[in-house]
Amino acid sequence: MANLFSGLEAFGLGKMSDLDVYTSNDKNSNQTQDSAEKTVITEADFLFEKGHNCPVCEKEFKMKTVKTGKVKLVSADTDLRPKYQLVDSLKYDAIVCPHCGYAALNRFFNYMTMPQAKLIRENISSSFKGLSEEGEILTYDEAIVRHKLALVNTIVKRSKLSERAYTCLKTAWLIRGKAEQLAAEPAEGKGDNSQAIKDLQKEETEFLTNAYAGFEEAFSKEMFPMCGMDENTITYLMADLARRIGKYDESSRWISKVLISRNANERIKSKARDLKELLKDR
Repeated sequence: MANLFSGLEAFGLGKMSDLDVYTSNDKNSNQTQDSAEKTVITEADFLFEKGHNCPVCEKEFKMKTVKTGKVKLVSADTDLRPKYQLVDSLKYDAIVCPHCGYAALNRFFNYMTMPQAKLIRENISSSFKGLSEEGEILTYDEAIVRHKLALVNTIVKRSKLSERAYTCLKTAWLIRGKAEQLAAEPAEGKGDNSQAIKDLQKEETEFLTNAYAGFEEAFSKEMFPMCGMDENTITYLMADLARRIGKYDESSRWISKVLISRNANERIKSKARDLKELLKDR
C-alpha cells in the first residue's frame, strides 16, 4: 500500500508516515478526558486588557474587560440583572481612568463635553490619588467602589438623570452579587456573616431607591430609548424597582401601564404578569 504521507520528511515529520487515516482514538480517550478534567476555567480566563483613551485628561490606559461572547447568560433577576456562568460581568462595567479619576459605565464613558471635563478636573482630578493595584480579577469590593466613583462623576459632570439612575441600579446589582457570594461561601472562621448580608441588603435597597427616583424623574423629562431600553422596558423596570423598595401601589400602577400598552411585546407583558403575581404573594 502506498504511503499516504510520504514527503512529510521535508517538514521533519517523518515519524507521522505510518499513521492510519481511520485509526481509533479510543485508547487515548481516557487521557484526553483526564486532561480536560484537570483544566479548570476561572474568571480570569474571561478577561483581557482593553485600551482606553480618557476624554478628560486624554491619556491612554488599559483596564480589564470581559471578552465579548465568551460568557454564558444563565438567568436574570426580575429587575433585569443578568447572571452569567463563572463570572459576574457587571463587575467590569465601570471604566476608571487611573490618571485623573474620571469614571463612568462603559456605555457612557466616551460621551464628554468640554464643560463636563472641566468640572471633573476641578472637583475630582485635583484630589484623586490613583487606583490600588489590581489582582487577576476584580473583587466585588473593588468593583463596587469603582461604580460609586462613577456615580460621583455623574453628579459632578451634571449628567442626565437616567445615567445617574442606571449607575445606581448597576451598583445595587453588584452589592446583591456580593451578598449572594457571602451567602454561598462558608464563613471560614470569621463567624456568622448574616449581619454582613443584612447590611449589604440595606445598602442595596438604598441604591435601588435612588435608581427608582432617578428613572421616575427621567421618565417625564428624557427621550427614549433610555440607557439602551425602550419605554416599555423602563416601565417594567420601574414596576419591579417600586416593588423591591416597598412602593407596592406604585408598582401596580407601572405594571398596569405595561399590560395595557399596545406596543409592548409579549415577552415584557409576560414578565409584567409574573411581577403582578409576586405582588399578590408579598
